[in-house]
Amino acid sequence: MATVIDGRQLATELNQATAKRTAKLATRGITSGIVVILVGDDPASLIYTRNKHRRAEKMGIRSVLEKLPADVDQATVMAAIDRYNQDDTIDAILVQEPLPAHLDGLAITNAIRPDKDIDGLHPINLGKLYANQPGHYPVACTPRGVMTILRHYNVELAGKNATLVGRSILVGKPLAAMLDNANATTTVVNRYTPNLSKVTRQADILVVAAGSPHLITREDVKPGAVVIDVGINRLPSGKLTGDVDFNDVRDIASLITPVPGGVGPMTIASLMAQTVDLAEWRQHGQE
Repeated sequence: MATVIDGRQLATELNQATAKRTAKLATRGITSGIVVILVGDDPASLIYTRNKHRRAEKMGIRSVLEKLPADVDQATVMAAIDRYNQDDTIDAILVQEPLPAHLDGLAITNAIRPDKDIDGLHPINLGKLYANQPGHYPVACTPRGVMTILRHYNVELAGKNATLVGRSILVGKPLAAMLDNANATTTVVNRYTPNLSKVTRQADILVVAAGSPHLITREDVKPGAVVIDVGINRLPSGKLTGDVDFNDVRDIASLITPVPGGVGPMTIASLMAQTVDLAEWRQHGQE
């Protein structure tokens, strides 16, 4: 029977550490700040954005919501980003996905200053990650949260087989780079991979971020594997579930994250921690 990873408790501990850092900055007259740019009225995005805002304010981080209409033009979004790029009270800029189809999301991402790119998606930051460069730069928050979980539970990575199901730019690609940088032997699979189960059964660490409920069952998992479920899906019944059949797989894995209560809380906690990172790095650069 697997040990169930308590993402909520780990996130609480990380949030407490982040709050102490914001308090320390405050003694120097510094308040870290994040702006979330939300385009349109997508209900899920609005809830997610409000949750981020409440969490930031509770931790002493200044949070700004820039809400733009769904029919906003590209120039207006770019102007908003430029304004916050130049705003010294803002350390982190986040553009909430999904964006309306008429907007050029890549151009919007690339317009964010690399040192304010809280999602770690600017080509400069991605390049540094893929090159395993030393120094300070932001990385994608969900992969950062996953790596924090693995470190907390003392999961050995060097020389281990790590397989990621899903290759998104927000999770799969950056997490593969992080695992590779930690000396794991990393494999990324996708919907076109033949005999998916044969590949996943070789994994010592299996990370699933495919957006497909209960895609992974016990037949797909190596006995004793660490299973990290990044998926979050809402079933017709309204219940939230992951990409892994939790009850089926927990009997064969050594460690497993639940959904909800696993990776999700760590994503938000990592976002807050990285916002404070950006504030600290910027202040050190000015000293």
